[in-house]
Amino acid sequence: MRTLVVRLDSFGDVLLAGPAVRAVAAHSAHVTLLCGPLGAPAARLLPGVDEVTVWAAPWEGFDPPSVADADPDGLVRRLRAAAFDTALILTSFHQSPLPTALLLRLAGIPRIGADSVDHPGRLLDVRHRRRAGRHEAEAALDTAAALGFPPPAGDDGRLRVVPAPDTVALTGNGPYVVLHPGASAPARAWSPDRCAEAVELLADEGHRVVVTGGPDERDLTRRVSGATAVDLGGRTDPRTLAGVLRTADVVVSGNTGPAHLATAVGTPVVSLFAPVVPAERWAPYGVPSVVLGDQRAPCADSRALRCPVAGHPCLDDVTAQDVACAVRKLLEERS
Repeated sequence: MRTLVVRLDSFGDVLLAGPAVRAVAAHSAHVTLLCGPLGAPAARLLPGVDEVTVWAAPWEGFDPPSVADADPDGLVRRLRAAAFDTALILTSFHQSPLPTALLLRLAGIPRIGADSVDHPGRLLDVRHRRRAGRHEAEAALDTAAALGFPPPAGDDGRLRVVPAPDTVALTGNGPYVVLHPGASAPARAWSPDRCAEAVELLADEGHRVVVTGGPDERDLTRRVSGATAVDLGGRTDPRTLAGVLRTADVVVSGNTGPAHLATAVGTPVVSLFAPVVPAERWAPYGVPSVVLGDQRAPCADSRALRCPVAGHPCLDDVTAQDVACAVRKLLEERS
């Protein structure tokens, strides 16, 4: 059986789909993952994926293309040529799978399943209803099972990626704590000043600190690292970053892709979690973690990209001392 799994969102969203992808792969001869450009690097890290198809949907992302530029007709032709038997559409709790389902139906895929609040008409063969309060990783697994893809025996359902490389040449020898100051949306980021304070305090407490960030975050990581931390801003691709996170004692990060990548390699996470999305659905999954941030702040569940409250109190009321205490707690649990 040739199966298509669809997860069109960002890097972290695709990582959270990983357990469901493994469930599909256990019952399929070939698995293609259809994802957006931001999710493609994560898709290539997932066990069970045989092929990655990238498509920018006009209804996803911070800056989606026009319908014409997205060329849905071209996507339909590509999917029809691939002759899939079944398709599993995975979405976040607030998204509809039906635009995607329509394209898959036009591509002739005979059996399609998804989690849908909206009535699907003839677009879905299996309409799953997610249970209240389920984490996004669990909800994806539930949807896969409803379509006939239960987890394989012995699979613990945690996030997982392909083996990461040795990165000691980047990090240096000895234990360390990673601090990742950036986030995909400003509302989810701890302030640079708070991050720099945490670097200094963690160093004062005897930790070697490694600061990570993407190519467009070099100025941020340089500012946060100062003269104290190892600055890896712009020096890691996703697979290399997995290696850096895998050998860290603890990762400190906002609610963004690297936090989920840390969980996929089994590293405890201090999560600076802005409540613009619910922590019960998006917090680090399957590893020891401490969630910091006021989850009842006025911005809760707003899905805001920029903080609507002056001073960003949900996160910036968290202090460097709070983070250092959380790091100590996780290290004590780990030992």
